[in-house]
Amino acid sequence: MTEHTTRTMGVDVGDRLSRYVVLEESGAKVAEGTVATTPAAMGRLFLEQAKVVFEVGAHSRWMSALARGMGREFVVAQARRLERLSPSGKKNDREDAHALAELSRTGSSHLRAVRHRGAKAQADLAVVRARDTLVRASTQLINHVRGVVKSVGLRVPSARRERFPAKARQVLPPALLPALEPLLAQIESLAGSIAAYDAAIEALIEKDHPDAKPLQEVPGVGPITALTFVLTIEDPSRFRKSRDVGPYLGLVPRQWDSGTSRPELPISRAGDPFLRRLLVQCAHGMIRHGPATALGRWAIQRTEHSGTSQKKRIVVALARKIAVLLHRLWARGETYDRNHGLGDASATA
Repeated sequence: MTEHTTRTMGVDVGDRLSRYVVLEESGAKVAEGTVATTPAAMGRLFLEQAKVVFEVGAHSRWMSALARGMGREFVVAQARRLERLSPSGKKNDREDAHALAELSRTGSSHLRAVRHRGAKAQADLAVVRARDTLVRASTQLINHVRGVVKSVGLRVPSARRERFPAKARQVLPPALLPALEPLLAQIESLAGSIAAYDAAIEALIEKDHPDAKPLQEVPGVGPITALTFVLTIEDPSRFRKSRDVGPYLGLVPRQWDSGTSRPELPISRAGDPFLRRLLVQCAHGMIRHGPATALGRWAIQRTEHSGTSQKKRIVVALARKIAVLLHRLWARGETYDRNHGLGDASATA
């Protein structure tokens, strides 16, 4: 059972060392110091009778599990904007720890709690992210080979990843073979590993995450995006309305409303950047494959005579609509209809 206490401890977590500050209910500082960012050292620190507050990050998962296991009240904070912690713009670990404790002590709305996904979802999501890492490595190698070949006046024909090495060998001059053959071998190896991850992802959907299967009925949404969406959201009931998913994933513009000044700002980029990138890719794919759906027609009509910056905003708006649609299909158990029943997904961008 979580133990209630009137003291608050803010921990500015570093990769090796972390700074902490403990405040009384009145706001008076009663302790501060530095501690190693290890389970053993944090376990000793959490013996302090205080509510623990730290930011989400690489260490926050095991720290929250440690605090929970010790019965300590804790908050994993989404304090993303450093200026909220350090208005002067200067980075100071002690001041940041103090600010975290103070924001929690006063119940400030600037300190938004984060809920970590479950261990199973985290492990399955690691499979998807590992595949993405290999894809990016393969793309970098392929682009390098193309660039080198182009520099001698030749060109590798377009080809899928697994066929690229064979196509490249057909045009490579002998002088470039010593430099590029090892890279082609790596591309072949990566293609095989990526295919294995693809099979693993399909198996995960089939066995453990069947909710991701209906989401693939949406054009442009494949198994990777569908599974990532399910694993990232984890529980569709956490959102009262499907349209709340857009702000959660950072797909809505930041707001600055002061007097008569209401500038058009970029998106907030809150939430998971990996899923946001996948949804933007889906939006590009939906536009590229034509007006086969109501959402596709919506986007194409608006991009037809738009400039570059406006097209980017429309793509982001479409990504947001896709996210809203995916949540609705999942939460309500509805079947996707290309032309009707868009509901929340047809909301104004």
